[in-house]
Amino acid sequence: AKFDLTILRQYGVEVRGELHDSMLAHYVIDASDRHGMDHLARQYLHYDPIPITELIGAKKKGVEQGNMGDLAPEQISDYSAEDADVTFQLDHLLRKAAAEAGCLRALTDCEEPLIPVLLGMETEGVRVDAEVLHKYGRELDRELLDLEIKIRDLGGGNFNPSSPKQLGEVLFEHLKLDPEAARTATGQYATSEDVLFKIQHRHPIVPLILEHRMCSKLKSTYVDKLPECIDPATGRVHTNFAQALTETGRLSSSDPNLQNIPVRTERGQRIRGAFVARDADHVLLSADYSQIELRVMAALSKDAGMIEAFRRGADIHAETAARVYGVMPGLVTSEMRSACKMVNFGIIYGISAFGLSQRLDVPRKQAAELIETYFVQYPGVKAYMEKAISEAREKGYAVTLLGRRRFLRDIASRNATSRQSAERNAINTPVQGTAADLIKLAMVRVHRELTEHRLKTKMVLQIHDELLFDVPKAEVGAVRDLVKSAMTTVLDIGVPLDVSVGVGDTWL
Repeated sequence: AKFDLTILRQYGVEVRGELHDSMLAHYVIDASDRHGMDHLARQYLHYDPIPITELIGAKKKGVEQGNMGDLAPEQISDYSAEDADVTFQLDHLLRKAAAEAGCLRALTDCEEPLIPVLLGMETEGVRVDAEVLHKYGRELDRELLDLEIKIRDLGGGNFNPSSPKQLGEVLFEHLKLDPEAARTATGQYATSEDVLFKIQHRHPIVPLILEHRMCSKLKSTYVDKLPECIDPATGRVHTNFAQALTETGRLSSSDPNLQNIPVRTERGQRIRGAFVARDADHVLLSADYSQIELRVMAALSKDAGMIEAFRRGADIHAETAARVYGVMPGLVTSEMRSACKMVNFGIIYGISAFGLSQRLDVPRKQAAELIETYFVQYPGVKAYMEKAISEAREKGYAVTLLGRRRFLRDIASRNATSRQSAERNAINTPVQGTAADLIKLAMVRVHRELTEHRLKTKMVLQIHDELLFDVPKAEVGAVRDLVKSAMTTVLDIGVPLDVSVGVGDTWL
């Protein structure tokens, strides 16, 4: 529906009233399947629609594919009428199926009312200062050159750190960092990020290579690309939000993808510094759910200790460290807090003792003891994880608080790797999916209230647990209160929700 509304809007047509979307109806029933109309027509109606390639040809190398706009109305009337008819039939079937599956609320309260909200955000766009990025790009060029010189010195020769083949030879033949180094299908050494991550403590060259890659990716993905994405007509960047792409229920964005701007690194934050308010009379306001996934975990697991810590407004990572290490809260060191922060978030994603030992750079035995002690302190979390896996095995899917489903087809697989991955998804999907439901509900509510109060503030971006608004300076106080209230009260999960709000001329 969002695509069709976008096209209609370009021709001055505003669509009002209740929206139904058969793609989204299927998405809440089974987030892990394909949701295209042709696929659903075959699955639910046992019908093969006219392929678009009959009208405009298939995509071929060097051959220009046709365009629907070039065809006469009589050439596309059957295709178009069938498109509408099939969608209408699917809507009828899928709404009934969603109601029977218990996920109608995810569709009617969350997904469908979000369509006009996302359409508004895409149309509005966000202002990006190209000059700030150009200046930062020159800085990154110098950093990359400096890193390259250091890497070559440590590698003992003139080689290209960006060439996987040359890098593999330096690391595993010259420096001999791993006698059991894996090779790719082409026979060269594997030098992917996870491979390097495992050996980063064996030689000072490896952290520098990882830093070089991160720096290089940041420059090509954002610093160089974002200025090219500025629409000359509006002077703003307009991303495209996809509602039915991720299996967890989270939104994704493309052209450009703004969901992956790193927030925890200083370099990533510098990118945020290029996102600016509309003009001198506006500021940007950011509202960010605090530790939302841990709060959802507390709600789903009903763990008394975790819920009580959130109700007290305690620092959950320091609280966990005090419990796990058996010390008074005042004696928790930053190292203890960091380790327990890693455990807190790792548990949500079903982290193993091996995985934790790698992340914390401690022996596996010590990591296993940390996890064991964690479960002693938060027994509800352990019980929730076991129940989530057994229920997913029994039903074949995991479900969020609003009933959104994700089928886990490998949950009973004989392949241990596939099965363990599905088990991790069984634990994580209800947590991450409910967090996704929450922010979508909040977006719908905030959008409605901004409209009802006739405020000129515009919601311009959603990045995971954070919303970004372009706000006239005169509306800052009202919008701050409205957004905070809407986000913290939109759904009662039994654990208090906390939102931190920041205001400034730039996103940073």
